[in-house]
Order: sequence, then C-alpha cells, then structure tokens
Amino acid sequence: MSYPQLLTPEEKLTEAKERLAIPHVVAICGSTRFMQEMADADRRLTWEGFIVVRPGCDMKTPHPLWENPDEAEAGKVRLDALHRAKIRLADQVLVVGDYIGDSTRAEIEYARSLGKPVEFTHPHIDPTT
Repeated sequence: MSYPQLLTPEEKLTEAKERLAIPHVVAICGSTRFMQEMADADRRLTWEGFIVVRPGCDMKTPHPLWENPDEAEAGKVRLDALHRAKIRLADQVLVVGDYIGDSTRAEIEYARSLGKPVEFTHPHIDPTT
C-alpha cells in the first residue's frame, strides 16, 4: 500500500496561490541606495499586474525609528529576516541597480538556493556570470 506524498510548505504555498488566483509575486532586491529605482520598478511591475514586495526601510537615511544604535542593529536583523520571508513568498526576484553588496549577494544566493528565478536590471552585475 502506498501513501500519498505530503506537500512541502513551498508546494502548499504555490498551490494556495494558484487556487486563490493570486498574481505572480516579484521580490525586489538591491542596495537601498537604489530606493528610487526600486520604486520605479515597483510601479512598472504593479502596472503590469504583478504583486511586488521590496525593502520598505532605507536605514541609510536618518529616521527616528533607527536613530538609537542598539535599536538600529536589532532592526537590521529583523528587516533582513523579513526580506528573506519576502523572497520565500515571491515567485521570482528582480535585482535593481548596478551594484551588488554583501547583503544583496546573500539575497541572490538565498533566492537561487530556493530555486527562484533571479533577473537583473543590469545583467552584467550577476555574480554568477
């Protein structure tokens, strides 16, 4: 007697998104120095019918939420974990900008380890090419 194969969490998410007719989800990654370019890509992709998730905080720009160094460090850890969750939720990743730092490189590696397609606004910066 064979038993049915249980779905992985990723398969359950994919199936649920299909059953609910949820549009394709794109996670935007990149250095926060490209926040304007990310906003432009978000606008274009949203106009085309995609759901877009992207960084929502630019910690390089002073703000009361992260003015305390201890709170800023804890916030960075939370934001990194949140962005990885956005990558897991996404169907694909778009890397914006013409520079890849350590954080963005780690996000690209993470997305690829999950089997997510990764595209670049500047393909020549793809670390695997």
